[in-house]
Amino acid sequence: MFMLDVGDGHRLWFEQAGQGADALVLHGGPGSGCKPGHYDLFDLSRYRVTLLDQRGCGRSTPLASETLDALDANTTQHLIADIEMLRAHLGVDAWVLFGGSWGSTLALAYAQAHPTRVRALVLAGVATTAERDLRWLYGDVGNMFPEAYKEFCAAVPEVSMAPEATVERIRAYAELLQDPVRAQSAADAWCQWETGIFGGDIHTPGSRYSDPSFRLGFARIVTHYFAHGAWMDDDQLLRNVGTIAHVPCTMIHSRFDPSCPLRAPWELDQVWPAATLRVLDGTTHSALDKEMVRVIRSATDSLVL
Repeated sequence: MFMLDVGDGHRLWFEQAGQGADALVLHGGPGSGCKPGHYDLFDLSRYRVTLLDQRGCGRSTPLASETLDALDANTTQHLIADIEMLRAHLGVDAWVLFGGSWGSTLALAYAQAHPTRVRALVLAGVATTAERDLRWLYGDVGNMFPEAYKEFCAAVPEVSMAPEATVERIRAYAELLQDPVRAQSAADAWCQWETGIFGGDIHTPGSRYSDPSFRLGFARIVTHYFAHGAWMDDDQLLRNVGTIAHVPCTMIHSRFDPSCPLRAPWELDQVWPAATLRVLDGTTHSALDKEMVRVIRSATDSLVL
C-alpha cells in the first residue's frame, strides 16, 4: 500500500495488483472506500489495477469519521485533480476506468475533464448525481418503502416529507452530522435508509454499516457532496457527453435497482455513440454482487483480448 500527498492536508491511500493494461477503480458512496473484491473485476494477468480511497474515507487521511477537517478541500473537482495527480505519479498515459454508483459519476466527470487520459470506461449501477436522481433516492423511492421513509425523515422533522424537499432534507442531515452530540444518531438514520431499501439493516453482522465509525464518515461525506449537487451543474454529465463520444464505455445496470433508476444510463446510451448498455434483471446495485461481477469481468476482459 502507498500514500499520496495531494495537498490541502489530504493523503490518499492506494495500492496495485496485477500486470498489463492500467485500470483504476473509483468506488461508490461517495465515501465508501475500496474493497479487495474490486480486484475480482479484472484479469490480473492482463491488468495492473489501482485501487484508490477518495478523500476522507477508507484508509486515506484525515477521515470524516474523526474530524470535519476531512470535508475541507473535498469536492468533485478535487477528486478529479487527485486522479490526474495519481496518473502522473504512476506514469500512466491513459487508463481504463471502472466506476460503480457514485464512482460512475466521478469516472464520467474525470473522463470529460481529461478525455485523452481514458482508454475506456466500464460503469455499473450508473449514477449521474443529477438533482432528479437525488430526488428519487432520497424522496420518490419512499413510495415503495413508506415505513423506512418515515423513519428517514423523522431525523429532520423540520423538513417536509414531500419528495420536493429532498435537497432541503439532505442539507438538514449534513448540518446535523456536524453536531458533535447528534451526529452519530443522524448517521445511523441516514445509513439505515441506505441499507433498508435493499432489505438490509445497519446492525447486520459483517456488514460495513455495522461499524458506527463507518456510518458516521460515510454519511458525512455523502451529505456533504449531495447537499452541493456534487459541485456540478444539473445534468452536466449528460449534456457534456460529446467530449467523450469516441471513448468506449460499457454500462451495466439492473432494471429494478431501487437506488439508481435505469433512466440515467439509458439517456447516456442514446447520445453516446461508443457506449453499450447492458440491462440486468433484478435489483442488484453493488458492483461486487455475483451477477454484476460476472458481467463486469466480461466487459473488462473484452477490452484486452
